[in-house]
Amino acid sequence: MSKRILFILVVLALAWSTTADVQAKSKKKGRFVGQTAMQVAKLMYPGWNLGNTMEAGSNTNSWKSVGVSTETAWQKTTTTKELINFIKVQGFKSVRIPCAWVMGHITDTNNCTIDPQWMARVKEIVNYCVDADLYVVLNQHWDGGWLEHDGFTANADVALKKQQLTKIWTQIAEAFKDYDDHVIFAGLNEPGVGGAYQDNGKNIADDKLASRLAEYEQAFIDAVRATGGNNEYRVLVVQGPETNIDKTVKNNYCSKLNDKHTGRLMMEVHFYDPYQFTMMNKDESLEKMWYYWGKDNTGSDANRNANSNYTENYVKNQMAKLKTAFVDNGIPVIIGEFGADQRFSIGQDPIHDASIKAWYAAVTSYAINNGCIPYAWDVNTGNGMSIIDRSNIKVFNTNMMTGVTEGVAAAKWPY
Repeated sequence: MSKRILFILVVLALAWSTTADVQAKSKKKGRFVGQTAMQVAKLMYPGWNLGNTMEAGSNTNSWKSVGVSTETAWQKTTTTKELINFIKVQGFKSVRIPCAWVMGHITDTNNCTIDPQWMARVKEIVNYCVDADLYVVLNQHWDGGWLEHDGFTANADVALKKQQLTKIWTQIAEAFKDYDDHVIFAGLNEPGVGGAYQDNGKNIADDKLASRLAEYEQAFIDAVRATGGNNEYRVLVVQGPETNIDKTVKNNYCSKLNDKHTGRLMMEVHFYDPYQFTMMNKDESLEKMWYYWGKDNTGSDANRNANSNYTENYVKNQMAKLKTAFVDNGIPVIIGEFGADQRFSIGQDPIHDASIKAWYAAVTSYAINNGCIPYAWDVNTGNGMSIIDRSNIKVFNTNMMTGVTEGVAAAKWPY
């Protein structure tokens, strides 16, 4: 081999090595956004929720700043890098961070200016996740209901709400503009929940709810895209009406949304069904709490067994609806929250334990089978929907964690 050819080969090798190194460092630093929503989605399951940690506060604190201490207002543990690394070890691939921005974190009401200390703390937690190679869904959560509730009343000033939403999301988008496609923005949380969308005492029809929601989601999309940089192509999540599966499928408003780039949107719904098993906390005259769920879990008290119409096949069918309506049309879905209350201490009622495990496994596996990313809700406060003991960084509820793990193992992503 001549010296000239050898020299050329060495130069080419160095160039390739340098390019690859720059690309790797660029992605690590968060300067690369190249994946569509469909491509990103299959890298994100299963997901875990930080719960109400960064969304905690009081409605009386709306539109003013009360500092970063709200992180431990509704649960006792400050979020640490060690915790996030532990979440990664459990097999989770993404973290959803429910976040308040208005409720206790605004320093200038007219300009909707977000407290820079609060923004820095949120960014710190996002960095924990990105450093662990976890995807992040960062949203505007309930946030005192300034939009999710008040924005759907008959007398809501929709134009003003859109202006405020634009100002808030512009700031968030600017703060995270250089982050790569590990960071995903979700415009709202559960829009319209609470029955606030009324006209003369009657609920506005679901199609009108969806139309108003589309206006707010469009403001969110436009605000993010206008900041440029990586936000030009960043994957964004929009929510269905009340994040209810049936209402979202029935009132698919995606055709009303305009995004300058195709294939960059995801839809979000939540899943806490059947309510009598997952969340109901006292018996009513016509309905009883269900302690037992699933085809293999039947207790001696028939009143405590879930109706067979709402067990595994129900979950399967609900998730299949989402695949048909959205995933098959190029719009992945996140099950942004799912969870069921652990009613008794683990070991106290083995059939209940088995029911919790079976429910988490079913929701996880059927969601994944249908191209939906399931995010387990976690409140870190003992029984209820608590999976991880954050103070001691260990699994608290083995029923839930095992259910998620087994659900992932049993599932197959559809594309």
